[in-house]
Amino acid sequence: MAVSTVNISFQDELLKEIDIVAKGEARSRSELIREAARFYIQRKQKWDQVFKIGMSIGSNLSITEDELVNEVKSARSK
Repeated sequence: MAVSTVNISFQDELLKEIDIVAKGEARSRSELIREAARFYIQRKQKWDQVFKIGMSIGSNLSITEDELVNEVKSARSK
């Protein structure tokens, strides 16, 4: 697998937190950041799929986004 090196900037406090977690898990800063990136991408892909399914269902039911938001609010208040 090809590997590329990238330079990214972090605020000092965030970098300290990254280093603390990486050290606590006995792994490198790079490993932790790679895992975080993979997790973010996987989570985003799942949510994109959820929204795609929701849009499909909504278009089949002829429901608007505002109506959907109102239904969710109503269900949550019960």
